Amino acid sequence: MPDTAALDAVILDYNGVIGLQPTRSQWLRLAHTASWPEDDLTGFQRVFWSAREPYDAGQLSDMAYWTKVLGAHPGPRLLRELRAVDTDMWNATDDRVLDVLHRAHQTGLPMVLLSNAPHYLSDVLDTTDWCRHLITRALYSARLEICKPAPDAYRHALAATGFSDPQRVLFIDDRADNCHAARRLGLRALHYTGRPEALEAALLHTTG
Repeated sequence: MPDTAALDAVILDYNGVIGLQPTRSQWLRLAHTASWPEDDLTGFQRVFWSAREPYDAGQLSDMAYWTKVLGAHPGPRLLRELRAVDTDMWNATDDRVLDVLHRAHQTGLPMVLLSNAPHYLSDVLDTTDWCRHLITRALYSARLEICKPAPDAYRHALAATGFSDPQRVLFIDDRADNCHAARRLGLRALHYTGRPEALEAALLHTTG
């Protein structure tokens, strides 16, 4: 848990904090779209993630990524379907988290989004009400061409807050390794484990 000193700004992860993790049915829908064997969801997820970092970092196009996943060129129609179903998996948000963020926003706390996300998903997230109303700046790995936990991702996010002292900026992520990387650069960090009350304590009692 971060200390109780005042915050200048917060840097937020998306998936696993604001965004809900995909359900099994959503994974199955994507695997079905990819014509993957129904009894091998684990195998599909393994291949899905194996090429995801360069895709998130903007190093692979949609076509190049899905060709790696499928082992064959998907064709333009299937590519559109895969991209749409994939993007839809990551769109559900946690209302409990958004409630805390809305209350923190009312205090004037600047919020920067720092998400590992490919270009198409980044464009979709930018259009959401919560992003347009709550987020001061939204930074995505595909546009930065670098993924967390690379140090430069955090440096870009700190600069985007408009504040220079990392000790007065809180980074929140559901992955411990990303939090460790943030702390190594001097940022305060909260490893979010699905408890909105932890966000409330961190954001609503450390402002001012």
